[in-house]
Amino acid sequence: MNEIIIDTCSLPVVISGAYEVASVPFIHADRTTDFHVLIYVTEGYISVTEAEQDYTIQKGELFFLKSGLHHYGKVEIPQGTAWYYIHFRTSQPSNDCEPFQIINEPGNQGFFPASYTYTLTLPKHSYVSSDSSLTEKIRGFVHYLNSTDPLRRWNLNQKLFELLSEAAFTSFADIPKEASLADQICHFLADHTQEPFRASDLENHFHLSYKHLAACFKKATGTTIQAYHTQLKMNLACTLLRSTLLSIKEISLRLGYQDMLYFSRVFHAKLGVSPSAYRKRIWL
Repeated sequence: MNEIIIDTCSLPVVISGAYEVASVPFIHADRTTDFHVLIYVTEGYISVTEAEQDYTIQKGELFFLKSGLHHYGKVEIPQGTAWYYIHFRTSQPSNDCEPFQIINEPGNQGFFPASYTYTLTLPKHSYVSSDSSLTEKIRGFVHYLNSTDPLRRWNLNQKLFELLSEAAFTSFADIPKEASLADQICHFLADHTQEPFRASDLENHFHLSYKHLAACFKKATGTTIQAYHTQLKMNLACTLLRSTLLSIKEISLRLGYQDMLYFSRVFHAKLGVSPSAYRKRIWL
């Protein structure tokens, strides 16, 4: 309810931030702001109402107040309560953005990159361990915000984007266990990009049946192991075509394809052009 969304098309804009300790009991201000508020409580608790919904933010909890909503206090916040806060603004995500999902995928797609326009939803209310990297980022950010670094104004929004992204990724904590196996498979395939695909190699390495490996990989990534391996080969082929003078036949052999014509057909199927046409386009 009333979550804040960030996206890859624009950086958040920092307004202010600090670390506060309540010297006397107080009640949260009655206000409607044009900026969001990140709150991380380190001692005591903060009570606040947003759009008629009551919240209590305990020690070790992260909370986001959304801009444009009515915020006020009903319950007194005790003396000694300590917290970090960051005020910031975000832009409305583009209609072209889609929710980000963690998947294992090959890297550079040559002339045909994916559209990296995604959104992430910040968790409204979550627990953050005091020794977590996110806690360190919050502390470090507020310290940097109030530093005298001459590059501070340039770096702040980027640093906040990284902080908010990590906060958003806490909701990805329940990634299925198969994803870790899929990640291992991805690393194995990347290390064997220049070799022919053999299911037996995977079975010998992971000591699991290929059927099981394939099912886990497909569930985690949405693609097959062999298709992923082929894409890695085509990515490397693009790199070699762009950065070397190797012939098409030499590149084919380097990637484990003994038949140059078969390699060319696979390349065309993946990128929509032949290897030679791809290279000519690079050199135009």
